[in-house]
Amino acid sequence: MSASYALPPHANGVTLTLEELLQYRTQSVRWLPPAQSIWSQMSGNHTSRQKGRGMDFMEVRQYQAGDDIRSIDWRVTARTGKAHTKLFAEDKEQAVILYIDLSPSMHFGSQYVLKSVQLAHFASVLIWLTLAKKDRIGAVIDDGSQCIEFRPSSLQKQGLRILDAIVNTHNQLLTNQQADSTRTLPYMNAIETLHNLTPKGSELILLSDFAQVEEKELVQLRRLKQHNSVRAVQFYDPLERGETDFRGQAKASDGHRSQWFNFGSKGERQELESHFVKHQQAIKQQCHSMAIPFNSLSSGLPLVQQLSKSKQQHTNHSSSSNNNDNE
Repeated sequence: MSASYALPPHANGVTLTLEELLQYRTQSVRWLPPAQSIWSQMSGNHTSRQKGRGMDFMEVRQYQAGDDIRSIDWRVTARTGKAHTKLFAEDKEQAVILYIDLSPSMHFGSQYVLKSVQLAHFASVLIWLTLAKKDRIGAVIDDGSQCIEFRPSSLQKQGLRILDAIVNTHNQLLTNQQADSTRTLPYMNAIETLHNLTPKGSELILLSDFAQVEEKELVQLRRLKQHNSVRAVQFYDPLERGETDFRGQAKASDGHRSQWFNFGSKGERQELESHFVKHQQAIKQQCHSMAIPFNSLSSGLPLVQQLSKSKQQHTNHSSSSNNNDNE
């Protein structure tokens, strides 16, 4: 692991703890309206979409901290003895569903943290940001052999349940990991699980390295895109692009199998990079053809640094395809 950057608190870059993921509970507020959204900062855009109040009354629910006091329904409050808030059309809680890929190919990292660790940290940001906006959060955790489902909920303990499952699944897979990094559960099955879990009108965010996804499987996202907002975030390691100062021999994965590479050979480094770029471009183009925004995050740099475009200027040479791979 690289010593160039300090690891987040409680983190070692390989195993996961709940403590290291809980830190984002307070950090996520930096992306709450009226600040730029996390997606705007990743893509370099400077627009912010805020959730305004619609004119169509939807329902009344019990008052929650942070609700606009102007929306309190005083009649219901007086009748029940507990404060209640009127919800309007645009105030109604949205469901955000995370697809969390913890399959074997994600358990790789050459410099800073494992791809799976970086994914877990980003998932934590999204979970706490969603709950802070009083939206519902759900998830599908894919370990490569089965999917763990969490139906959307706006309760704070839902965030803890999902993060706890991420930590346990990740650490167990590290312990049981086999030499070869193949998955036994087709992406098609995971997409079907997402289709059954995701309510219409949801925001679906796919977090994966997409290393073993096939084009025919990716096309199935069209069904989800018909009634939902879908985003894709790819996680990659610099070594997968041939970016390393190491000049010896080491085993690396091309997404389908692990093999030995001579990193002292410029030709082999270029071959590795060429394979990665070709695969990444295919995924990106497929996503764009379905109007699915595509971003990528490196496991070789601190997460928060990558989430803010302005903090990345000095690292553009090593992440030229990183946050520029957008909608």
